[in-house]
Amino acid sequence: MSDNFEYIHTAENDPKWNMPYTPAIKVHSGKTVYVSGVTAAPVYHSHPHIAEEFDHIPLDPSEQAEITLNQIREVLQAAGGDLHHIVQMIRFIKDIEVNQDAINMTMKRMMGGHLPTNTTIEMVRQATDPRIVLEVTVVAVVPE
Repeated sequence: MSDNFEYIHTAENDPKWNMPYTPAIKVHSGKTVYVSGVTAAPVYHSHPHIAEEFDHIPLDPSEQAEITLNQIREVLQAAGGDLHHIVQMIRFIKDIEVNQDAINMTMKRMMGGHLPTNTTIEMVRQATDPRIVLEVTVVAVVPE
C-alpha cells in the first residue's frame, strides 16, 4: 500500500468475505493519473483497427489479464508510479461466468495484496477485437 492513501472500510474487514476490492480509498497527497482503457492488445495500434494486429493475443483470460496489468504497469511507471498506486479500477469483462474467476486470480497475484476500489461491468464485445475478454481503466495517485 502507498503511504499517500488509506483503505476505508465501514465494517470489519472479515477475511471470510474474500473481497477482491476495497470499498473506498482516502487520498492524502500525490498526483492523479487517469489511464485509458487497456486490454491485451498493444496500447499503440492502428485506427481503424486491423484484425491481424491482434492475432497474437492469447484467448486465455488469465493471460489476457496478465498482459493487461503489465501494460497498465508500464503506463504508470512512465508517470512515476506502479500498480500499488491504483486507487480506482473499472473492469469490463466479456462473459463474466466464464472469465471472471481466472481474471480475479491473476489480478490478485499481480496486485500483491493491494486492493483498489473496483467496479466490474459485463460487456458484450470489446471495440478493438472480439477475442478480447477484458478491458481495464484505472485512476492512480503517484508520488509528487
